[in-house]
Amino acid sequence: MGITVNDKEYEFVKNETVSDLLQRLQFRFPLIIVRINGEFIPRKSYAETVVPKNATISVIHMISGG
Repeated sequence: MGITVNDKEYEFVKNETVSDLLQRLQFRFPLIIVRINGEFIPRKSYAETVVPKNATISVIHMISGG
């Protein structure tokens, strides 16, 4: 089994960090919020946080406007 990102199945990559995952899936928005299994991951922790096998991940990009 792999991982689920925004309700889509993806291959699990051993030792992949949140930063690696965002790059692999081409999330390039400047303001992104990530939750893994319901837990908010602070932006400063993206490079150290390893994505666990069978994780359910939500990647939400914030849009500002006026």
